[in-house]
Amino acid sequence: MTSPSGDARKSLHVNLFEMACVGHIVHGLWRAPGNNRHRFSELSYWKEIAQLAERGLFDAIFLADVVGTYDRFADGTDAALRQGVQIPNLDPLMLVPAMAAVTSQLGFGVTFSTTYEPPFAFARRMATLDVLTEGRVGWNVVTSYLRSAARNFGLEDEIPHDERYLIADEYIDILYKLWEGSWDDNAVVADREADVFTDPARVRPINHRGTHFQVAGPHLVQPSRQRTPVLFQATGSPAGLEYAARHAEVVFIGGQTTADVRRNIAETRKRAEAYGRRPDDIRFLVQAGIITAPTEKEAQEKLRYYREFYSTEGALIHAQAEVDLRQFDPSETIASVITRKGAAFGNMGRRFRPEQTVGDALQQIARFDEGRYFIAGSPDRVADAIESWLDDDDIDGINLRQYHSFDTARDFIDLVIPELQARGRYRTAYTPGETLRERLFGAGRARLPDRHPGARYRDPAALNTPAAPLFAGQSSIRTP
Repeated sequence: MTSPSGDARKSLHVNLFEMACVGHIVHGLWRAPGNNRHRFSELSYWKEIAQLAERGLFDAIFLADVVGTYDRFADGTDAALRQGVQIPNLDPLMLVPAMAAVTSQLGFGVTFSTTYEPPFAFARRMATLDVLTEGRVGWNVVTSYLRSAARNFGLEDEIPHDERYLIADEYIDILYKLWEGSWDDNAVVADREADVFTDPARVRPINHRGTHFQVAGPHLVQPSRQRTPVLFQATGSPAGLEYAARHAEVVFIGGQTTADVRRNIAETRKRAEAYGRRPDDIRFLVQAGIITAPTEKEAQEKLRYYREFYSTEGALIHAQAEVDLRQFDPSETIASVITRKGAAFGNMGRRFRPEQTVGDALQQIARFDEGRYFIAGSPDRVADAIESWLDDDDIDGINLRQYHSFDTARDFIDLVIPELQARGRYRTAYTPGETLRERLFGAGRARLPDRHPGARYRDPAALNTPAAPLFAGQSSIRTP
């Protein structure tokens, strides 16, 4: 069996999708007996889950983040606080050292925004993590979308969407200069006889002077094994897709149907080629919900049990819903509700269609908004679905959404992985000493390939040559 892209029986990449809060995506389930989500502020929680993920041979633990509150629903933060919707919320970068200390192979993906904090300090923190973990770190590049986040950093409102991507493009260009160009590989000589630790001739400033930032350098951290951490990005808008095509190595993709997903993947690959990259320079992952048990009956019972604790209010808060749909006649359409309330379709457009009824929308939420990449079933049925995702949709892997910590991960590891391994769809061991990038792209690929835009700064002369603007030569890039 081969995938549409010609790959012979792809093996599944898996990240455990996490966030340092009590309510990440599936809200209300922290109340379920035995769920450990309330322990997110304990160091032992992160050590335990890292060891569990490594036992399951996962690629990485992927840590989401926000730097604001979900305050559009009910016009304030009270609802989010009451429901625990991503608040309280810890800094994900601070969790990695603890997890790395109790594992030896597991990778870590960390979310950080390019919009509000300057690049030099982040370059140092991220390079430090990559050095200390010996190349097990990736960065999820986001531009932040919460109005409250903008206000937390001294702005009146959000920076316009496409402008955020222009800032992000300059931001990452600075990071490339620091990570790839500021230090030579052999700059650290540690010559005791000559009393020289670092050869000054092999370290250089970057002297970046751009539209949004000025950074002198040099970088403060010697090169890590990867230099540039693995670059993750989620995308949906035209501007985001353009940015991903230029920079991202792992793209979180979506779509309601197989055709949608395949089209989105093909378009991203096509645009990547326009930047001199190859179609296989990007891996495509989806967020997946998987609930399993030894038998089909037990899996369906577990699904029913989880739904008992699910919070519709939490889901509406997380969706940044402009109105509380629970207050309206179930037969009324979403478009009608929005019109009567005088609200913009706005954030609700990400979740619901205008012609949907209120009742249908609420039922959609109550079903965990399951979509294409959800399966509740026995291990063999789950494995069948995963094979379809790999072969028919042409994805490379999943971010495993959690319903119950630690049962979601433990069930997947103990029940589904053996089935996938038997089918040749999942690794049976880590490759000792590999970096996160090598795990994704193969041995010898610890660093960005030479054709990646970030690699140009390995030539010191390129530090003084500005990169082409992100949208150069395009008549328009607009969000829907």
